Amino acid sequence: MSQISEKRHFSHRLRDANSAFLPARSANAEPVKVGFVLQPHFSMMAFTAAVDALVTANLVQATPLFAFTTFGLNATTVRSDLGIDISANATLDQLQLEGDGALDVLVVCGGFRCNLSEHAPLSRVLKAAAKRQKVLAGLWNGAVALAHAGLLDGLGCALHPDNHAFVQERFAGVAVSPQFMVVEARILTSAGPSSALEMMLALIERLHGRETVRAIQEILSSDRSAEHGNTPLTLTENDPTMPEALRSLLRLMRSNIEEPLGIEELADYVGLSRRRIERLFQSHLETTPSRYYLELRITHARRLLLQSSISISNIAVACGFVSSTHFSHCFKDFFGVSPSQARQQQRG
Repeated sequence: MSQISEKRHFSHRLRDANSAFLPARSANAEPVKVGFVLQPHFSMMAFTAAVDALVTANLVQATPLFAFTTFGLNATTVRSDLGIDISANATLDQLQLEGDGALDVLVVCGGFRCNLSEHAPLSRVLKAAAKRQKVLAGLWNGAVALAHAGLLDGLGCALHPDNHAFVQERFAGVAVSPQFMVVEARILTSAGPSSALEMMLALIERLHGRETVRAIQEILSSDRSAEHGNTPLTLTENDPTMPEALRSLLRLMRSNIEEPLGIEELADYVGLSRRRIERLFQSHLETTPSRYYLELRITHARRLLLQSSISISNIAVACGFVSSTHFSHCFKDFFGVSPSQARQQQRG
């Protein structure tokens, strides 16, 4: 009887980096349908940041989580704040809130030069959406449209500082927040491009959990800058919350993929006992050193496999596996398909 290999699961740190390539965990659900209303002179940066979160959410799961559609107020061509004309999918009067194709989330995209006057058809759509318990959101000063529709009375909202005075004067029942983002029960608002991304991540976390958001951040936040431009990439070994000894061990592992170091060698390099190293990995990474090392190597192998034409046997050698057969078994245990099948799927 042939031996049945045991299914392997990534520990939480490396699961984020590999989530898009893992087998789907459950039966496919319908994607959440998100509509973006593009007001003339909408902020392109805020809009693309929000869309990027949704597109990346689809990339980190085996099945799509979101579908999005864009709407112009009166036409399908909308000029952004950059002077670039964007082709919307439809106009506001074609927006569906019931039946097939009905939206689940409606986002109003504002910008620095957007007209702050009420647009009656948009107010009607927003009121109808609220009545049907849809999730509503505003980017930059998109909250102004929500306020015109009477949907922010008694609630807080975030919007660009340039519009604080206007909203405070015009809408006495709306609490303008000094925060860059406000998340209410069914209404989310943000003040600019960076907060647009954070707002969508908050929505994604609500709908699909923290694990999905961590996987998105693994892709989108790798070069997140701090005060200075020499901030290192957000790899686990650069995480300042980790003890320096553990970060040194992780750097050693990443630098020695082709010829993996034994735990005794690792212990000698950092001057710690084997038991101390095992405790560090368990406390901070919820796994063992050997397990983390294997996951690191199989992740490196997956990247080489799908991003290059290097032969499978050479990838096995480059990632420290004793044979291509051993590599193939490990790869299938983690990803559910053989290396050759994964490469074929990627090319397809």
